[in-house]
Amino acid sequence: MVKIGEYNVMKVVKQLAFGLILDDGREGILLPKRFVPKDAQIGDELEVFLYHDGEDRVIATTQHPKGILGDIVKLRVVSVTPQGAFMDWGLMKDIFVPKSQQLTRMMVNGDYIVKIYLDEKTGRLAATEKIEPFLSNEILSVKEKDIVDLLVYRRTDIGYVVIINNQHTGVLHFNEIYRDIQVGDQFKGFIKKILLENKIDVAAGKPGYDRVEDETGKILRLLKEHNGYLPYYDKSSPEDIYSFFGMSKKTFKMATGKLYKERKIIFTETGIKLIE
Repeated sequence: MVKIGEYNVMKVVKQLAFGLILDDGREGILLPKRFVPKDAQIGDELEVFLYHDGEDRVIATTQHPKGILGDIVKLRVVSVTPQGAFMDWGLMKDIFVPKSQQLTRMMVNGDYIVKIYLDEKTGRLAATEKIEPFLSNEILSVKEKDIVDLLVYRRTDIGYVVIINNQHTGVLHFNEIYRDIQVGDQFKGFIKKILLENKIDVAAGKPGYDRVEDETGKILRLLKEHNGYLPYYDKSSPEDIYSFFGMSKKTFKMATGKLYKERKIIFTETGIKLIE
């Protein structure tokens, strides 16, 4: 059984001048010629995304939309009508946001965070700004140190509220932010702590030792790019370290300490030096 708004693996059953027919257990679904992979033949299995075209027919594509059914993403409005707005989601046909599903009056070229859903009345994919009802921390599907997908939702006095795995909300505190971020940014992170009432603190990157592993590689690369020496060490200010390395001073000290123990760097009176 095929699923609209998701990726499906489907078998090619017929080849036509204008595309391929994929087996859906019924009349078949068209994969237009422009999206047919080179050398695709009858009997091949292809991974395709299914949605409705402008004539309300289910159609397949090998393009990758910016979000699939259930995803919460930031999209840009490309046109507005009295009935609603159309947003670019990376496919030939833009996705529709009914006027009733808008929190504010959407404007052309405006960026908005929306959830992709299946309209029960039309059976077609649509988007909504009203995402709060879809988010809950009452029953958690995550635990501490889990790697998760984060989407920056809004800024607060202590950091940013983020959406976790399209399901929960958490807080990314300012002291856990080591690069410029904006509302709508998406990146990997981990569950740092689960507090009372299932409130969640998150951090960007990987937890614990794995996080340091990533940063040691970055420091080695920067050393090689600067002739084996960098004027940063444990007496450097946190601001200077963050400005150059994009990491906290604590992470910098952990990473350089690891590199020192591995005899890959030495500490000098003014910085760190690569051991050839």
